[in-house]
Amino acid sequence: MDLQISVFLFFILFTAGHSFSCYVCNLTNSCADQKLKTCPSGSSKCISLTVASQGQISVHLKIKDCAVDCRSGSMNFGISKISSSCCNTDQCNVQDAPDPPNIPNGMKCFSCDGHNCSNTVSCSGTEDRCIKATGIVGDQSIDVKGCVSKSICDSTFIPNVESVSCCAGNLCNGAQSVTQSVLFLCCSLLSYFLMH
Repeated sequence: MDLQISVFLFFILFTAGHSFSCYVCNLTNSCADQKLKTCPSGSSKCISLTVASQGQISVHLKIKDCAVDCRSGSMNFGISKISSSCCNTDQCNVQDAPDPPNIPNGMKCFSCDGHNCSNTVSCSGTEDRCIKATGIVGDQSIDVKGCVSKSICDSTFIPNVESVSCCAGNLCNGAQSVTQSVLFLCCSLLSYFLMH
């Protein structure tokens, strides 16, 4: 009987000591230099992101990290596109997230470019919803609009974002003007996917 209890306790200690880990790389064109990271308590998913920004400054980033919660899919805000892959097994994010889709799927949504939110963007791939989000950066309220996959719309909590609404249908996210830069809220949304 003592042997069975000892084996049981050893098994509990062994399995409790196993930590969840994910591959990590940040702000590079590829994740060739990725490393393993023991995830903090509460993290149960691994995320891989590919970010492509367009316009005056063209940037292509590959990012990997631990996540509390995340969704696979893509977002297109006109000036930047983000593709995310999430998984829930140990070290499952060894592969990079695919590049954001470029083949239009026929749907269009409004997007913001500085003060003007009457621009339109063509949705691609699984982006089957329009998104309108308002976030707080410091003491400023910032609006973003664009295309998004339904799976990302189903996220329940995004820090520093006051409201997120998704809708199905062409140009359903309205064309109001805003007074702040879209990049700050994109960074908040991106940090959500990195940290959660």
